[in-house]
Amino acid sequence: MTKIEKAVANHDGVENVKVLFNASKVKANFDPDVTNADDLTQVVTGLGYEVENVKVK
Repeated sequence: MTKIEKAVANHDGVENVKVLFNASKVKANFDPDVTNADDLTQVVTGLGYEVENVKVK
């Protein structure tokens, strides 16, 4: 859980990362001018975890 949280939080333009482990979710605020959901998906998959779907609000 901490591994995912730190990796996503260290990505440029990302803040307020929360890993909801029991719900299998990661929530984060990000600046769309700096990064996007696809980049964050690559961060998580790069750690060896599967991303089933992505929701951007």
